[in-house]
Amino acid sequence: QVQLVESGGGLVQPGGSLRLSCAVSGSMSGIYALGWYRQAPGNQREWVARILTSDGGTNYADTNYADSVKGRFTIYRDNDKSTVSLQMNKLKVEDTAVYYCNSVPPREKYWGQGTQVTVSS
Repeated sequence: QVQLVESGGGLVQPGGSLRLSCAVSGSMSGIYALGWYRQAPGNQREWVARILTSDGGTNYADTNYADSVKGRFTIYRDNDKSTVSLQMNKLKVEDTAVYYCNSVPPREKYWGQGTQVTVSS
């Protein structure tokens, strides 16, 4: 059973940075990519970024980003592959949301509590 636990959210001013972490435990068998999603008040949950769970021995981590965060956010895995992080730079007010990690495509049973990111002056 895979468990995903998000952390690292907080309050930051526009233009600031935050790093979110997703601690991954359990078997990753059958999960080919992990991603970050977010849900702002009154909006549907949306995909933000994804990274492959296996680099096939190439040390290259294939990543993709939503257009709204491209060039500002970076998703990456740590060396032991047990954490997937999202470095968020140049944050905007519209980045305010609860951020979640999940597989890509997402599986209902993996949704956690998320972590709140608030961008405000």
